[in-house]
Amino acid sequence: MASRYDGRVIFANRNPLYSHLLEDRGLAKIVQYNTPFFTKLSPEQRRQVTVVQRRWKIGDRLYKLAAHHYGDPRYWWVIARFNNKPTDSHFKLGDLVYIPLPREVIFEYYGQ
Repeated sequence: MASRYDGRVIFANRNPLYSHLLEDRGLAKIVQYNTPFFTKLSPEQRRQVTVVQRRWKIGDRLYKLAAHHYGDPRYWWVIARFNNKPTDSHFKLGDLVYIPLPREVIFEYYGQ
């Protein structure tokens, strides 16, 4: 299964800024993923993707859209990334949501 963490660098954060948190939790470091850099699809890549449009409505969640269109709620990040809106809270009622299909093609473009 493709994951939004695939290909991401994991590093140990020992920044002194977090020393009180580390001490309180009895940790020597915090292990975290680097922040990804997302590139936009090229015009040629966009032509290869079919996009389903729908309006964001009350009760919508990215994981629900992913479950419906991709058969797996864990692919919510694909819709978020394609729309350049990282979380549900970035969508407002009435916003157009673009759902890229087929998922195999969009995963290939996103390097998953």
